[in-house]
Amino acid sequence: MKILIASGAGGGTAEGRIGKYFHLKEFGKALKKIGVDYKLVRDFDYITGFPSKNLKGWFSKKKFHDLINEYNPDVVFHDNPMQSHFGLETIKAGIPLFVYLRGHLWMEVESAKKTIYKDLKMRTVLNLRLKNAERVFANCQGIFMTADYLEDVIKEHIPNARCYHFLEGLDASRWYPAAGMKLEHPCVGLLVDANMWHKSKEMLVLDEVIQAMPNVHFYWAGDGQYKDKILPVLEKYSNFHYLGSLQYPDKVREYLTEIDVYALPTGMDTTPLSCREAMAMQNPIVATKVGGIPEMIYDDETGFLVGEGDYQMWIKKINVLIKDKEIGRRLGKNARELVVEKFNWDKLSKEFIDIIKPYINNKN
Repeated sequence: MKILIASGAGGGTAEGRIGKYFHLKEFGKALKKIGVDYKLVRDFDYITGFPSKNLKGWFSKKKFHDLINEYNPDVVFHDNPMQSHFGLETIKAGIPLFVYLRGHLWMEVESAKKTIYKDLKMRTVLNLRLKNAERVFANCQGIFMTADYLEDVIKEHIPNARCYHFLEGLDASRWYPAAGMKLEHPCVGLLVDANMWHKSKEMLVLDEVIQAMPNVHFYWAGDGQYKDKILPVLEKYSNFHYLGSLQYPDKVREYLTEIDVYALPTGMDTTPLSCREAMAMQNPIVATKVGGIPEMIYDDETGFLVGEGDYQMWIKKINVLIKDKEIGRRLGKNARELVVEKFNWDKLSKEFIDIIKPYINNKN
């Protein structure tokens, strides 16, 4: 069996893209263990089309078809639905296609039209991209979703879609204590990019939190187009520190080793990679109770959950973890055990193959 894995090349920061590509390689290695051959590529290296910024590559299909003819995959697994030309050409080629949906695509598009792309031209481009993505969703063999709550979202837009739960795994053995970074303590660490306002705006809840906790240091590692809307609000406090992007994975590992509490204030998320990495590092976690977060952070078991905008609960839960290290150790230990059990690539790769096998056997 041969699986072509196509990774998204655009969107987010370079560190975020590297992280996703890094973990897709881990998926490939797990497939190899069970006798499945794979090839991992970046979708934009092989095909683009309208609408795209890459004018030179519009409608160029030669590289894509050369790839298909040379590798001859039994199935394609694509993790970037907004680069729909890769998916559409796969469908035309008669190859079983499965798409990986990491988040609430429709909400993300609407948010982008209200914030980043307000002009008519870019709004039209986004609408076209979404329409093409929906064509892929409607005609592919299945949509793998990273959180269960997404199934209702998908079915609202694509009623006949075939949905399968598929977690992005994590090799917990790669996440271990690593010395090298020195921070002031006690401290709370954020590791998130501010790329989507409907997610990132929840970080502003820390305005009240940081002010109320002058003896606790807050560190933000990340980047993104909305950092300039967040930094002016938080940088006025001397106990807030902005680190910018961290080299992945080594500096991220050092950062997660050093912080006392991991914080994830978000307005919408699924099962974010950085949070899983913090869980693997046994960080005690406080996160917003939205989207797919409760599917990985079980309140008072693998971390603490707080409601959107509830700064008083943020203060309460952080104080608990700062003052009672035993509670933090319990939550951190449980969190790592959950990652090892639930996000195990060896387990997930076998589940993935069980789902796609019938489609491969029926391949024309």
